[in-house]
This record gives sequence, structure tokens and C-alpha cells, in this order.
Amino acid sequence: MKKTVLLALVFAGPALAADFEAGVARVKITPPTPFWMSGYASRTGPSVGVVQDLWARALALRDPEGHRAVIVTTDLIGLHHGVSGEVFARAKKQFKLERADVLLTSSHTHSGPVVGLNLNVMFDFTDEEQQRVQEYAAQLTDNLVNVIGAALRDLAPARLATGHGSVGFAANRRQRTADKFTFGVNPTGPVDHDVPVLKVTAPDGRLRAVLFGYACHNTTIGGGKGDKAGDFYKIQGDYAGHAEAELEAAHPGATAMFAILCGADQNPNPRGTLELASVHGKALAAEVDRVLGSELHPVQPPIRTACKVIQLEFAKHTRQTFEDELKQAEESKKGDSKYRERRAKLMLAAYDQGHPIRKTRYPVQAIRLGDDLTIVALGGEVVVDYQLRIKRDFPGRNVMTVGYANDVMCYIPSLRVLREGGYEPVESMIYYGHPGPLAENVEEKVFDAIRHVMK
Repeated sequence: MKKTVLLALVFAGPALAADFEAGVARVKITPPTPFWMSGYASRTGPSVGVVQDLWARALALRDPEGHRAVIVTTDLIGLHHGVSGEVFARAKKQFKLERADVLLTSSHTHSGPVVGLNLNVMFDFTDEEQQRVQEYAAQLTDNLVNVIGAALRDLAPARLATGHGSVGFAANRRQRTADKFTFGVNPTGPVDHDVPVLKVTAPDGRLRAVLFGYACHNTTIGGGKGDKAGDFYKIQGDYAGHAEAELEAAHPGATAMFAILCGADQNPNPRGTLELASVHGKALAAEVDRVLGSELHPVQPPIRTACKVIQLEFAKHTRQTFEDELKQAEESKKGDSKYRERRAKLMLAAYDQGHPIRKTRYPVQAIRLGDDLTIVALGGEVVVDYQLRIKRDFPGRNVMTVGYANDVMCYIPSLRVLREGGYEPVESMIYYGHPGPLAENVEEKVFDAIRHVMK
């Protein structure tokens, strides 16, 4: 009888058993130097060196029922559907992973390489430069597929736990002037300083991986007082890359994975130097480390995944809209006139072909780990309003809302930001090669999809 009771106690508590299998892997994705960098249109040449290597890191999870999910983080500006779509197709063919089982995210560093067709209006490449960009995108696709496979091969018993911290360097950047919103620091604008953490340990307690997030543009470099945003020409991961490096140095053998949350209208404050990128990265890493050492909430199976791809509509436009824009751009000497000219020509070509651009595809994904943590993944550059609304709309649910996920096609404004205007909902669309702002139903369409995948 005593032996039976002892066995029952051994297998009773979830903390005494490894409830998942987890695998981790990484691959270096630093581009060759020199290479054109993305994020700032003001750059006039390619990179001249490397401060930090860039990485793709993968965390594979499997529950006792055999359900799997793989999360891949990348130190990149963002992924274009041409890259991510190929990764999903090959992951299904090679590893039998459904589309909803794979989550790809980018840190949105503005000190990384051009990635395929992402932000393509920003560049006017020679044939040779374009060929190098295509070659990097093809190699990146191979690397992402390979790192998924490596993580799956590394699966071993693991325990998961979750917690939250907070750091305060993110500031709302939409500053109101007399007649418009511009870049600056808005001390009364919405922010979310939450730092969600997912801890992955071996049964013996050894830290294997940590996934953490923060809602802030990864743009400490560039934008300092009096400087030009594009003056920095060396590859590095900005504050997110520094945070990952700090955590991995503090926990040898562990893999630190940063996922940017809904920080499209948030900037680091202060910003403008490489030293500040390190300062912010260390602050974020220290808070994650504190959470890792605190009492965390255990995460239990099962794994459930869902994905819904919807179409977001653009505001109405006509051919005349872009004929006028082209004429004005050709006559103007403004700094962004060449980008407006490129955008106008793209839109007019679409009209000529009989297919004016009216919509863009938009992925919404959820990975649910029992009733303990749901990762909601939203494509595009998502403003903080979405993260705050999810917390309001799903009270009592532990949700980590990841932006810049799977496909970064443009900014995703809330209705509030859309009506206010400014860079995020309007001017940014030029560089993304879209016809203009999204329609006013954007927020509700996205939340309809969020509710669908959260079921």
C-alpha cells in the first residue's frame, strides 16, 4: 500500500513530470558585407561592417498527443510573403507541419539586410544588387527550413513556465503638432511596458530556451537628436540583439529568442547611439533574467494551433489618384518625391494590367499552450492599440501578442491611428508599395480573425 501511494505521489503533480518535448536550434543569417540594409530610406550605400551577427532561432514543441508547434525568431526587418510562404510549403512537405503549426517572427532591426521584396519601393537596385538580394532571400529560406528541422530533431523532455516583467524604455512616438502627427515622444500616448516570458527547461532544471517579447520599435540606432536616421552602416540586432546576447552569456547553452510585440508606434527613448542600444538591451535582459528566477506559472499541454488569412481593404482610389501623384512627384524637389514616383508607377502599372490593388492578404495565427499561454501572431507592423485591446477583450487570458509575424506587408493601424493620420497609416504605405491607407474597417476585420483563432 505504501509503495502504491508513493508512486501516486511521484506521478501526481505536473511540476514533477516533463509535460512537453522541446527542441532548440539556431543558424547564422548575417548577410555578406557589403550588403544593402533595410529600414531607413536615407541610407545611400550598403553596409560597411558587422557589430553583431544576426541569427534565426527555433523552438519546437510537442505535447503527449503528438501535436507540434515551431516558433522561429529572426534578427531581421521583416519577412515578405515570398520568403515565408515558401518556408511554410517546405515545412509541410518535409516535416508534415501544417501552416498553423509554424510561426515566423522578425525583431524588426533597422540595422539588418534587405529581405526579398520587403519595403521594395525604398530601393532602386542595379541588376547586380538585385541579384545579391535574391540570393540572400533564397539562402535565408533554406536556413529557416533547416533550423526548423534541426529544432524538431532536438526534441527532448521539457517543462514550460510563463511569467511577466516590465521595462520602461518604450515611448509612444506619435507626437501631435499644430496640424498633424509626427515622430517624437508623446508622454500621454498609449504604451505597454509588459515583458511576457516563456521559460523552457530540461527535467533537471537546466535552462534550454527563453522566449520573451516587448512592444517597441527595434530602432535605437538612428533617430537621435540632430542626427540622420540612416547614418549607421553596420549590421547589428539593436536592443533586441543585445538582449539576446546578454541572456545567452548569462546562461551558457541556452537559446534566447526575442519576439517584437505590437510596437509599431513605439520607439526606444532615449535613442540614437549604439551605446543606448546596449543599455536598453541590458535592461530588457536583466528584467527577463529576474522573471526567470521568480515563481512562474507552469504551462500544461495540450498544444493547439490555428491560422486564418484574411483580406484587408485599402481606402478607395482611382487611376487619377496616381496620375496626380506621379505628376506632383516629378515636379517636386521634396525628399520623398522619388519614392512617391516609384509608388505611383507601380499603381498605374497595376491599373494598366486591369488589376488595381484593392486588398492585401493578412495572416492571423494563434498557438495555445493549454489554458496557460496563448501566443497571438499578427502580420505587419501593428500599433500598440491592438495589444492593449486584446488584453481588454480577453480578460483572464494570458496572451502574448506578437507583431511582425509571418508576413510584414505594411503598417496595421487601429481605427484611432488611422483617423489621426501621419506616418504609420499613410506615408509608410509609399515605401511598402501600397496604394494608400487601409480602409476604416481594418481593426474590426483583424479582431474578427483574432476571435476566430482564439476559439
